[in-house]
Amino acid sequence: MTIDAERRPRALSVLTALLLATAAATVVVEVFNYLYAPSHGFGLAVRTGWALLRTLGWLLLVRQVRRNRAVARPLGLILAVTTIFAVGRLVVPRSGLPPLPGVAGFAVLVILCGAVVAMLYRHPVVREHLVRHPNRLVFTRDGVRMQEAAPRRAPVTGWLLTARITAFTYSPLMLVPCLISFGELRDRPEWLLAVLFWLATGIGVSYAVLLGTFFLLRGKAGARRYLGWLTLFVLLWDLPLCYFLLGVDGLIRDGAPLLVAGLLTWYALHRAVKLEAA
Repeated sequence: MTIDAERRPRALSVLTALLLATAAATVVVEVFNYLYAPSHGFGLAVRTGWALLRTLGWLLLVRQVRRNRAVARPLGLILAVTTIFAVGRLVVPRSGLPPLPGVAGFAVLVILCGAVVAMLYRHPVVREHLVRHPNRLVFTRDGVRMQEAAPRRAPVTGWLLTARITAFTYSPLMLVPCLISFGELRDRPEWLLAVLFWLATGIGVSYAVLLGTFFLLRGKAGARRYLGWLTLFVLLWDLPLCYFLLGVDGLIRDGAPLLVAGLLTWYALHRAVKLEAA
């Protein structure tokens, strides 16, 4: 055992194990949902694939925790919230009662996600250690090397990081129902142009968020208003399309996660302003 491993707090080891268990539970619940689904259509395949991709997010979070990165806390919050919605929308079938294994697995996943958020935001040892900045290329007397470098600008609050990471989920949350809508065009070809615009908007939003969060982390007040209005545009654009192309079922399954992400972004921006004003 290395010196670093011996000095590593037990709470971080428990958190790492909890994150790995959550990643594994996500895969297991998705497998149950797929096996017990009454039909395996294109929409189910897209939603299942997107939910399974979140496993990579949990593994990335494990890496950030092991490196004591400050970004681990907002990343964990976003993963927990969006995972619950991404998996939960697949547990309930279009008709009838959900299968018992899927419900039981989803309940376990909710408990795991809640425990992750509680440890990230409430455990004093975890909060004390998740403070490091990313490594950057720096020039020293010994040459060029990678080492931790604190940003030159004023420290960014955790709520601004939360808003930034949440906003980055807009694009994939828009593209998932958009891709599902392509499978519905055989019966409704007149919506082809709308779906193509939906696809282009989903891709464009990722660049718009990148631009806004670039200035947001540099303390520009206008960036907060920009991100707030961008969130409103995303919701007003995506939710009606979910309803008209995928029906009430699609609005609940695909629109609700985006709505939660938007509300969390607004809340994070509001909390960041209050903290700075205090």
